[in-house]
Order: sequence, then structure tokens, then C-alpha cells
Amino acid sequence: MSKNPKVIELEDVVVKFAGDSGDGMQLTGLQFSDTSAFIGHDLSTFPDYPSEIRAPQGTIAGISGFQVHIGHKEVTTPGDQADVLVAMNPAALKANMKWLKDGATIIIDIDNFDSKHYKKAEYSEDPLEDGSLEGYNVVKAPITHLTRSTVQEFGLDIRTADKTKNQFVTGLLFWLFNRDILLGEEFLKRKFKSKPTLVKANIKVLREGYHYAETLEAMATTFLVNPAKKAKGFFRNITGNVATAWGVIAAAEKAGLKLYLGSYPITPASEILQEISGHKHLDAIAFQAEDEIAGICSAIGASFAGRLGVTSTSGPGLALKSEGIGLAVMTELPLVVINVQRGGPSTGLPTKTEQADLLQAVYGRHGESPVVVLAASSPANCFDYAYKAAKIAIEHMTPVILLTDGYLANGSELWKIPAMKDLEDIKVPRVEDNDPNYFPYYRRPENLARLWAIPGQEGLRHQIGGLEKADVTGQVSHDPLNHQVMVELREAKVMKVQDFIPDQEIVGDPEGDLLVIGWGGTWGALITAVEELREEGRKISLAQFNYIHPLPKNTGEVLKGFKKRIVCEINLGQFAKYLRIHFGKYDYLQYNKVQGLPFMISELKKKFNEILEAE
Repeated sequence: MSKNPKVIELEDVVVKFAGDSGDGMQLTGLQFSDTSAFIGHDLSTFPDYPSEIRAPQGTIAGISGFQVHIGHKEVTTPGDQADVLVAMNPAALKANMKWLKDGATIIIDIDNFDSKHYKKAEYSEDPLEDGSLEGYNVVKAPITHLTRSTVQEFGLDIRTADKTKNQFVTGLLFWLFNRDILLGEEFLKRKFKSKPTLVKANIKVLREGYHYAETLEAMATTFLVNPAKKAKGFFRNITGNVATAWGVIAAAEKAGLKLYLGSYPITPASEILQEISGHKHLDAIAFQAEDEIAGICSAIGASFAGRLGVTSTSGPGLALKSEGIGLAVMTELPLVVINVQRGGPSTGLPTKTEQADLLQAVYGRHGESPVVVLAASSPANCFDYAYKAAKIAIEHMTPVILLTDGYLANGSELWKIPAMKDLEDIKVPRVEDNDPNYFPYYRRPENLARLWAIPGQEGLRHQIGGLEKADVTGQVSHDPLNHQVMVELREAKVMKVQDFIPDQEIVGDPEGDLLVIGWGGTWGALITAVEELREEGRKISLAQFNYIHPLPKNTGEVLKGFKKRIVCEINLGQFAKYLRIHFGKYDYLQYNKVQGLPFMISELKKKFNEILEAE
């Protein structure tokens, strides 16, 4: 086989890695996407794995996947269908056949394609012989066998040796996509820097996979995706969880505050706790509490003491934190509550995505307990909205709930690292020692927020806690009329945030046949579907909401310019219900999906076309 194969240039490509949980597909996907970011591709990723720590091997239920979409131009989703599938066993093949493009390349570990594995995958016939793979470019490689023989010199046991076979796959793909193998080697040196034997073993397997690909007739044609044209600056591949963590770290630094995260580990939010715990050098404290309630209450205490208090969780934990959020509403202290949504109810689908916590975030507390609710819409802008959440919490002295989801949290994309000088200023509403005009619940007229006095400041002693407070003085009060006043003031304070957030934008024309309405993490699929239909001449536009409560002031103006409106959500219609409460004079169609999966562009376009063609 020639070492100078035919090279075809592509605008973009989608690669899906799939295998058992122990096959290293998550690491291989991360390695491929990180090196893509280094090369300069735009990208979007979608890790997908079972909730069990070690699901039944060889079964469809136990398949772990990682999808990477890289491109020469802007990439907004991980892609509907794959150009290349890596299937480490028959179950991985069966689980992903429906997500393949016609003519796709399928790389299989032929060592695992036997009667035992076919039975586990519930194949009645050999898929390699029954004609079901006709039309695909199938690369049959003895990955397990060659990996074991490659690492014999290192004296690894079989289990450890098999963990390196994902690097054989990486080597094949580096050849297929014309990548410098040194990029893969540098990734491994960083990943296993404390384990030199594993570094050497993995690098040798990586090279073996690369050189093996040179000999394959099925890889006589390789592909090249040129780097994307990007603005000047420093870029990196980042997940939503890491971006969220960095957003609150940056906000604390910009505000001149120390960060405190009080949290309890929960899928899929635990990475935020892990990330912040690694930044003690930035005066960030991460406290792993014994439960969700302790986590939020410690964050409220930290806020009372003058830190930026943050807590992170997922849907079940948000329910447990509800009383703590009410305490933060009553004390009127800055607090950021990060909720990484997952499939529910109860334990539900811990590793799958959903948007079903919206109404819980807006209304899910006893009493009149208003909070600000924001929603991030991509892995990278989790940084932006975490920063905005902290800014609003500090400047308006209020709890803010930031909604992300499992799709954003675990997915990644290219992110331009901002300079601190370019971030919005955050004005901390501090009060000077011995201020004779200080009252704990005096409100600044511009935003109705009280001032932030810290325990120990001279002359600023005041009461705090969950009991109702007297207007202005902050003394405990059970007076009925005062309670009415305070309830209305707290509501007005949150609604006053409308004066400080931007108007809702529309992608497309402000008038037309159909307005697509989305919020949060559905942005990538919705914007792609809408833009493709606009290129086909459809009068369709998109309004993607990030400010949920309160809604932007111009929301009514945005809604009124269209003949039809459809609200698309990964739930049964919570934002549609919310819009009907506030803007009931308009009709709303709905497109809802609750499968633990994000929207596909093709299904959205089909639905939008049906609506546009209906009378």
C-alpha cells in the first residue's frame, strides 16, 4: 500500500466512537476533539454513555459513545449522522447503524465479531455476511490481537493491555484524516504523565495503528478538513461544565471577591465541583458537602461572610435545595445555583439530557419566592451565562438559577479565551464602615437591591435569617401589611432585572410565516435547521431565549410579527406553558422530545416544513 494515498478535502466530517464502557471511547473521543481544536477546526462533541458504572459488556445497553463533528466552517451541533463509525464490538455496530450516512466508513475490531458477541448483541445472523453492510466501506482490523502483541514488552496484564487498544483506533483515524501523530503522542504524555510505562505503551500502540492503516486497501483514500477561519485570539476545546466553573471563577475575580462553591456530587454536574477544587491558587474554595442542603446552606453562609456563594446540582438536587433557595430569597444575598438538567423524574436518566427543570427553577419553592433564571445555550457560552448569573446575583443581591443540561455539560466546542479586561465590570454593592445612613433593607432605587454589609464591619450589625423582615430596618416582623410590602418588593426587585438585560434577538427577519422559539441548549440544532430552511427561501426565523425569568422587555414585540409560532423543547412543553401565562394572546405550536437525546436537524426541518406547508 502506498504511503501517499489519495486525499479528499472535506468541509466537515462526523466521527462516532462506540464500544463497551471499558474500551476507552470517551478518552479517544476527547483525544480526537482536543487535537482537532489544536489544528484549528471548529467542532462540537456529544459524549453518550450508560448510567451504570460498568454496564453489561457486549450488550447494546452497555454501549458508550462519543461523537465528534469537526469542520472548516462554523459547527453548531455534533451532527445527525456519522461519516465514520468505530465499532469495537457487534453491539456498538447495531446500536449505531441507523445514525450512519450512506457510504460511511465503519472500522471494526474483528477480534470481537464472533458468535458469542453476536448473541450478546442480539444478532440472529452475522452482520458481516448478511448483506446489511453493503454500500459501506468496512475496515476489518484485528485491533485487540495487534494491541496485545504490541505491548508485550511492557509486561502489562491482559486487562491493562486491552485498555490501550483505543490508541490503535486513534492511530487509524490519524492516518485517515492526515494528522500529525505527534499531536496524539503529546496528548498521551499529558494524560499519563505520572505513569511513564503507560505513556510508552500507549504511544507504541498509537504508532502501530497509524502504520497498520498505511497497509490497508480500505484506507487507500484519506481525508483532509482544513482549519476553520477564526478571529485572532487563543482558543481551546472546552466542555460546558468546565466553562461554567471558569465563568464563576472569572466573575469572582472581576468583582474582587473570593469564590466559594458548596456542593454535593451528582451526575452530570460533579465536574464543576472537581474543576473549581483545582483552583485554590485563585482563592476559590470548593466544599464537598454531606448532602444537597448542606451544600447550598454553606454557600449562603459564605455569601453572608462576603464571598461569592455558588452551589451546583442537577434536577433531584435542585428539589432538595428549594428551601435553601427560599432562605437566600429572604436574606437577599447573592447566590448562584447551577442546575445541570438530566432526565427525570426521580433518579431517571442520570447520564442523559433533558430540559424538564424549567418550571421547577421558576416556581419550585414554597411561598412567593422569586428568583432570576438564566439558561446557557452552548458549551462555550456556559462561561458567559455563568459570569452573567454571578454579575446579576451580586449587583441585584438575589439568588440566580443558571440552567444548563447534560448535553451542554459533557459536550464540548471551540472556545475563545477572553481577556479579563474585556469582561463586563461587576459592581459590588458594599457599604462603608460606620455609615450613619445604613439600614439593612434600604433599597437602592435604580434596582431595588439592598446593600451588602459583612459581619465584623464597624457599626453595621444587623439581623439575618429566614423570618420575615421589616421594610428598611430589617428587624424581624410578623406585621401583615409589612409582609405584603416585602413580598411585593422582592418580586419587583427580580422584575427590575429586565432593565439590565438585553432585548431578545431574532435570527432572521422580524416578521414571517414561522417563528421557531427555543431556550437553552437546543440552540445548535435549531439555528442550523432555521438557517438551512432560510437558504431554501422559507420565511422562518428563530428566537432563542437565554433570559428566562424575567423575560426580556421586548418579548411581546418578538412574538407578534409571525403568522405561526412553534416552541421546541426537550420536555413536554414547559416553556410553551410559561409563554402562555405571560403572552396568552398568541397561539403556540409545540415540538417536544423526551428521549434523553438532543434534537436532530433533520427531524426539526421535517416538522417546520410540515407547518409551513399546512394551511
